[in-house]
Amino acid sequence: MRITLATFLTLDGVMQGPGAPDEDTRDGFRHGGWQAPYADEGLATYTAEWFAEADAFLLGRRTYEIFAAYWPLVTDENHPIAAPLNTLPKYVVSTTLDKAEWNNSTLIKTDVIEKIAELKSRPGRELQIHGSGVLAQSLLDHGLIDELRLWTYPVVLGTGKRLFEPGRTPTALRLVDSRPTSSGCVLNVYQPAGKPTYGDFTEE
Repeated sequence: MRITLATFLTLDGVMQGPGAPDEDTRDGFRHGGWQAPYADEGLATYTAEWFAEADAFLLGRRTYEIFAAYWPLVTDENHPIAAPLNTLPKYVVSTTLDKAEWNNSTLIKTDVIEKIAELKSRPGRELQIHGSGVLAQSLLDHGLIDELRLWTYPVVLGTGKRLFEPGRTPTALRLVDSRPTSSGCVLNVYQPAGKPTYGDFTEE
């Protein structure tokens, strides 16, 4: 399976608390819900398109708990997001959860990188990560993510957790798709392209 990551970002790279004011208030974050005013048809269309490609989901603890508190309540069997989330396998990376009760959920508590690499080696389409910043950072550093789907919104917050915090493994990316939406969001899709290369503009 390919491992794909989809996440929402501000122009200054913040991914914390996009969906609701109380979604993630760590470190006194007061800007929760920043994405909601920009929801549009493009968001719905592209999200449904990608969820249709999922064979399983890989989630960090915080994202898992947010999803598990909401999506099981959406019982429409044809809902493009709820249906796959509620039925497909979900692998939850956490050292603090004792159990994962949402249907078809499996905890990964130890040997995380090795176990995810084994999942990646299985046949199938996509093992999808949504949000899950800490997990995504670790997998990026280990070269396990095949595609990044980054929704960048026209808002600057100045504070909050970022996907690309200092200390990430240097990685070049190749842009494979770019789609603007009516609200001003730009969806860019990248694939890893090895290590960065460097040059010098002062050389003749």
